[in-house]
Amino acid sequence: MPKAKITNEEALAFHIDPTPGKFEVTPSVPMTTQRDLSLAYSPGVAVPCEAIADNPQTAYDYTNKGNLVAVISNGTAVLGLGNLGALASKPVMEGKAVLFKRFADVNSIDIELDTEDPEAFINAVKLMGPTFGGINLEDIKAPECFIIEQRLKEEMNIPVFHDDQHGTAVICAAGLLNALHLSGKKIEDCRIVLNGAGAAGIACIELIKAMGAKHDNCIVCDTKGVIYQGRKDGMNQWKSAHAANTKLRTLEEAMDGADVFLGVSVKGAVTQDMVASMADNPVIFAMANPDPEITPEEAHEVRNDAIVATGRSDYPNQVNNVLGFPYLFRGALDINARAINDEMKIACAQALAELAREDVPDEVAMAYGKKLSFGRDYIIPTPFDPRLIHVIPPAVAKAGMDTGVARRPIIDMDGYEQSLKARMDPTASILRGITARARKNQATMIFAEGDNSQALRAAVQYQRNGYGQALVVGREDDVKAKLTADGLGDAVRELRVVNAANTEHLETYKDFLYKRLQRQGFDHHDIHRLAARDRHVFASLMLAHGHGDGLITGATRKSAYVLDRINHVFDATAADGAVGVTAVLHKGRIVLIADTLVHEWPETEDLANIAERAAAVARGLGLEPRVAFVSFSTFGYPVSERASKLHEAPAILEARGVDFEFEGEMTADVALNADVMAQYPFCRLSGPANILVVPARHSASISVKMMQELAGATVIGPILSGIDQPIQICSTNSTSNDILNMAMLAATRLGKK
Repeated sequence: MPKAKITNEEALAFHIDPTPGKFEVTPSVPMTTQRDLSLAYSPGVAVPCEAIADNPQTAYDYTNKGNLVAVISNGTAVLGLGNLGALASKPVMEGKAVLFKRFADVNSIDIELDTEDPEAFINAVKLMGPTFGGINLEDIKAPECFIIEQRLKEEMNIPVFHDDQHGTAVICAAGLLNALHLSGKKIEDCRIVLNGAGAAGIACIELIKAMGAKHDNCIVCDTKGVIYQGRKDGMNQWKSAHAANTKLRTLEEAMDGADVFLGVSVKGAVTQDMVASMADNPVIFAMANPDPEITPEEAHEVRNDAIVATGRSDYPNQVNNVLGFPYLFRGALDINARAINDEMKIACAQALAELAREDVPDEVAMAYGKKLSFGRDYIIPTPFDPRLIHVIPPAVAKAGMDTGVARRPIIDMDGYEQSLKARMDPTASILRGITARARKNQATMIFAEGDNSQALRAAVQYQRNGYGQALVVGREDDVKAKLTADGLGDAVRELRVVNAANTEHLETYKDFLYKRLQRQGFDHHDIHRLAARDRHVFASLMLAHGHGDGLITGATRKSAYVLDRINHVFDATAADGAVGVTAVLHKGRIVLIADTLVHEWPETEDLANIAERAAAVARGLGLEPRVAFVSFSTFGYPVSERASKLHEAPAILEARGVDFEFEGEMTADVALNADVMAQYPFCRLSGPANILVVPARHSASISVKMMQELAGATVIGPILSGIDQPIQICSTNSTSNDILNMAMLAATRLGKK
């Protein structure tokens, strides 16, 4: 499977569009009326100020301190790029802040300090202590990072955590526990070699020793060789603490007979001869980024009994810090912890290890396009496992309570786990699943509108992200000019541009089209004009003849017009069973609305058909369908001819014996609000609906566009469902990312009959 290619232009565009940076601050309370302002600021704000002055602990009740982490760096060790300085580190720190929010619903602010003086850095962070519930240090070079973290841990009463050290260590430890379990070895008996005595390496070996590894069984190496007792050259106090009583002097000597190799060093540091010399069932964690000390392929060439992990997402067993830091802080914040101690880190590692041994949920398999099960190629959970949020923080919180660092112990652990589940945003995992399935399918995607810049950018992204080949319908000169104007001139040679003038299939297309339309008033001239000059028809003909696997169109013309053109080639009318389903994503919820494309005034039978097609789309997205037929009336009142169709449609589904939940008719608040729904105890839905079947196309369209414009909802669709080929029609205001999303839906064949 091809690896994704990200160009400099795409990376810069991602950070500038739709607004510069990666996050914004939004209020969590009403700020619309004079009363709101009086409560939020003066005079109302004086009351919590006085309460906090009397009892500082109440700051966790009346402010966002208890769910706010600072991501702080001075930019002296940015990724693998070195000392870029504070300002240049900001994109990385913003990225870290949004990872906190995405994976554990922890609010986070990035802070870049323009100093390389450890004392100035320490003092600045200390002075900000009242603002935050925790401090995440990032990308600070060694040995200053050791000094800074240790002092801040001693002098502050909130968790201070240097993720480059301890995040890597925790995930490494989790993977090591499982690798040794599979190898039948105990950590206290293993000879462990660490290459790389920087921040991450020292933290890894310290945590592994805290988990039972013996000091003299752990051989630490740096660029000068083994760190042994008595060595003087290139030493410091942190290295000296791990000097072993050994006669070994080189990495090559240390690897002979070793059970475990841990690498946080550089590409190519480990040779195949070194791997061949290791003990039976060796464990190799080659974690250098972006390229490991030795690749899994190279290691397995000489040792098929090796268990190999890397820092790369394109290899099995990725040691990924995002499995640790969001959940460590989530657990620590929720007990108002004074610190994150070794016991909490070990609890996190053990919980991760145990989670990897459990059956993997179907949604994870769907997201990764394959079934995962505990074994040599799956020793660490995947970052998109939905169980992480409610499994890891409770383990961390319990360890914090057991070791006395919790200021607010959690009494009801079951209730706490349920509250964590409620924080999960299902939309992210759904989109991840679509992405993974699209990449696995490698569909050749036809982009019908090669004269549109947004469609062209989407085609480039589709191909460069490794989803498959992009075919663009257009004129080569026009495509080249538009891509060059958008800074993507180098992409011209990557795309295949197709049109009536350069295809050998035009006569075949015309013969096919004439047979379909000859009894509908179309003569040969009309057929030539449609096949050779109408890009929507031409692209549809390509798809009908297997010259592509899916079709994306609609960015330049209204959907009704495009659907009419498609119907020249395919059967995509309401009578043929076609339905348009739009996904609306907002604040962690996803709701499908139908029909938003095909049926203008659906009859009762049509409404039932729409519900079935929408349910199929929902399942394709990984949702268990709950259908509500929505109207302005609820369960028969007030009576109206318009509402009666929706009142009767559930009976048709009941007679068909469908295998999903449905109910109606009801108003939208009854369908979507569990508290309002509870007023109707006879309602057959087990929870809020995730599919709304509406009375007519215009009401569906109005609902979707209002959610998009007034609430800022993300809208995907309408997804064309119920026809023989995967065709998706974008809206005329689609961005390149919207079009790319539609292409991925087509690649997964979502909606195909």
